Amino acid sequence: MSKTTRRDFIRTTSAATAGAALTNLNILRPERVLGANDTVRVALVGASDRAMSSLIPALMANSKDLNFELVAVCDIWKKRRDEAPAQIAEKYGVKQPAGVRNTDELYDRKDVDAVIIGTADFQHAYHAIEAVKAGKDVYAEKPFANIMSDANQALDVIGSSKQVFQVGTQRRSTESYKRAYEYLNSGKFGDIVMAEMFWNVNQPGRWRRPNVVPQLRKEDTDWKRYLINRDPSIPFDARKYLEFRLFWPFSSGIPDQWMVHQIDTVHWFTGIPHPRSVVVNGGIYLWNDGRANWDTMTAVFDYHNAKTNKSFQVLYSSRMTNSAGDVKEIYYSNAGTLNLDTNKVTSEGGLRENHARAMKMKQNLLEPFTLSDEGGIETSADTGVDKQTLAHVRNWMECIRSRNQKTNADIHAAYNHSVALCMTIAAMQSGKRVTFDDKKRQVVVS
Repeated sequence: MSKTTRRDFIRTTSAATAGAALTNLNILRPERVLGANDTVRVALVGASDRAMSSLIPALMANSKDLNFELVAVCDIWKKRRDEAPAQIAEKYGVKQPAGVRNTDELYDRKDVDAVIIGTADFQHAYHAIEAVKAGKDVYAEKPFANIMSDANQALDVIGSSKQVFQVGTQRRSTESYKRAYEYLNSGKFGDIVMAEMFWNVNQPGRWRRPNVVPQLRKEDTDWKRYLINRDPSIPFDARKYLEFRLFWPFSSGIPDQWMVHQIDTVHWFTGIPHPRSVVVNGGIYLWNDGRANWDTMTAVFDYHNAKTNKSFQVLYSSRMTNSAGDVKEIYYSNAGTLNLDTNKVTSEGGLRENHARAMKMKQNLLEPFTLSDEGGIETSADTGVDKQTLAHVRNWMECIRSRNQKTNADIHAAYNHSVALCMTIAAMQSGKRVTFDDKKRQVVVS
C-alpha cells in the first residue's frame, strides 16, 4: 500500500481512540427484568441488506415460539427508515415497527429490551458498546471491530456487563461445525499441523450498489453519525456509505467480510485466542472500479498453543476474480484430513507404512467417516434464510430468555476474531510481519 494509505491508517486509528475516549454514554442503565411470559421487544439498528435479508427473517421465524416482537427500526438514512418498517409489517403480517432516526432517540424509548445491529462493518463494536451501556441485549453482525481501540473498549464494557451478547459468526451454531469441534477436541484427529482456507468468487458487482448509490442524498442522512469515531474530516461520499466494504477506513473488504468467519473456527476449535503472527500479500488485480480495498489476498497465520508447546500455520487465500475452489476450510493432522466442505474425515495425507517404517515409526492413518450429513450453507424452505443464521439468532434469543447460559459466540469470540482482523489489516497496510502484545492489547508491526 502507498505511504498515503499508511498515514491514513494511523490517523484513522488515532481518531478512533479519541472518539472512544470522548463517548458520553457512561451510565449503565438497569436491565429490564423479564417474566416467563413477557414479550422481548427488539429494535433493529441499521436496516442494511444483511439485516433485512437474513437477520430479521431469522428473528421473525423464531419470534412466535419465543415471544419476541420487533418494535422499532433505527436508521439514519430516511429512505431505509421509511421503507423498512412497512416492508416488515407487510411481509410478516405484524404491527408496523416504529421508524427511529438515530440511537439517541432509540434509547430514550421505554419499549426496547434488545437490539440487532446490522450497520456498516466499522460501526458494529461502537453500536454494541452503546447498546450495552443503554442496558440492552445485543446481537451484532460481524466483523466485530476492525480497530483495536473499539475491540478493547468493547471487551471491557460488554465483558463486565450482564447483557446477553452474540456476534454473528454463525458457524458456531451450525451442527456440522459443532461436531467438528467435538471431534477435534476428542483427540482422535491428533494435533493440527496445518489448515487451508479459501473464499473465492468471480463477482465484479460484489459489494457494489450502482442502482442505489444515486438515491442517497447528503440531506437525507446524517454523515457525522455515520462516521462515528472515524476521521470527521472525511467528506460525504455516497459510495463510501453504501459500498463501504470497498473502502478503508469503513472496511478492509475481504478480511472484514469473509476471513473473520473462517479464522474464527481456528480460535474456537483450538482454544488459541489469536495468531502469533500474520503476513499478507495482495492487491487490486482486476476490478479497478475506484475501490480502495483489495480484490485478491493471501495471508499466512502462525498459531502457537502455549499449553502443548506446538504450532501450526493457517494459509488463507481469497480472490474476487475467479471462483475456482469456492469456499473451503480444510484441517490437517499427521494422520489425515478434516474437510469442512464435504464434512468428511479421511486418511488423505496421513503417515503411511512405507514412510513410517524407514524411520522406525508406526503408520498413522485416520479411519474415514462422515462427520455430518450437512454440507455447505443450506437454506430453510420455510424462512428463506440460511440455517446457520437461523440457528445463531435463535441461540441468542434463547439466552435472553434463560439468562443463565453463554451464547455460542460471546464477547470473547468477538474480541479474538477482531484481534486477528486488526493484525491482518496492519500487515496489509504495512507490508510487514505483524504480532500482538497481549499485555498492552495492541498490534505490533515489526
